[in-house]
Amino acid sequence: MNGTLKIVVVEKDPDRARMIVDGLVEAGDYEVLVIGDDSGLSRRLQREDPDLVLIDLEAPSRDILEELALASGPMERPVAMFVDRTDEGAAAAAIEAGVSAYVVDGLRQERIKPVLDAAIARFHMVSRMRAELAATKAALAERKVIDRAKGLLMKAKGLSEEEAYARLRKTAMDQGRKVVEVADSLVTAAELLK
Repeated sequence: MNGTLKIVVVEKDPDRARMIVDGLVEAGDYEVLVIGDDSGLSRRLQREDPDLVLIDLEAPSRDILEELALASGPMERPVAMFVDRTDEGAAAAAIEAGVSAYVVDGLRQERIKPVLDAAIARFHMVSRMRAELAATKAALAERKVIDRAKGLLMKAKGLSEEEAYARLRKTAMDQGRKVVEVADSLVTAAELLK
């Protein structure tokens, strides 16, 4: 997140909103928009498309957490939530909804910047983990298709596993395709011929 960050502050109390904005202005170069009404929050977040969301509440409600999840924003941007009080399970529900930083009884002007920095760092860490998980799942799915295609070749042509893979690789190179694409075509053709 380089350059000027666009931050949406969700705060009903104008005095607290002003304190948050002052803390942000003092801490760095931010473009700040305050939303005073949290109804329709998901629509507003989608329309504003901020880099970061800061929410200040007395206590997190299920409605707010659902709005956050609906906005798909927490998966796209860091969300820092400051609450005055919490109940059992609220922090877990907030994290499940995608909140990057959940701070209880902690909204003080001097703490805003460090909490936002932590929310951004945690968001990037979770994003990397999601990307790694997606890549691992994709690689596993590709491996399964290739193994299945090798099995079909081994059975149909009496080849060893190495020979079956070499044939898949040669065909892919000859056709300018990926091995997984050739394997997928072979598996699809075999299913059609059943």
